[in-house]
Amino acid sequence: MNIKKIAYGLASALVAAPAIALAQLDTSAGGGTNLPAGSITNIITNGMRFLLIMVGILGVIGFVISGIIYLTAAGNEDQIGLGKKALIASITGVIVALLGIVILQAVKGLLGGNNTQI
Repeated sequence: MNIKKIAYGLASALVAAPAIALAQLDTSAGGGTNLPAGSITNIITNGMRFLLIMVGILGVIGFVISGIIYLTAAGNEDQIGLGKKALIASITGVIVALLGIVILQAVKGLLGGNNTQI
């Protein structure tokens, strides 16, 4: 029983050895941390820009899919209803995302941010 514990402990130490050896952090010129070098408002704004682009792309895809469902319904009331629901869901998602950007800019303005670009 003790041999298993010793073997597992030795294997764990061998696996962890490279991580332990490379655990030093270089704090010179950038620190090597790969962290963004900006203020928190710029980081959040850039993140919101990325999310807005993603929501825009997904919104267009949603519009296209709902249009295809609606056009291929061929008089089937269930498919027509599904197409309309998908279109309403796409529009609602895009509106919520745009309201998020508006709220972000309003909060940024209230907190003293003078940059009005999104």
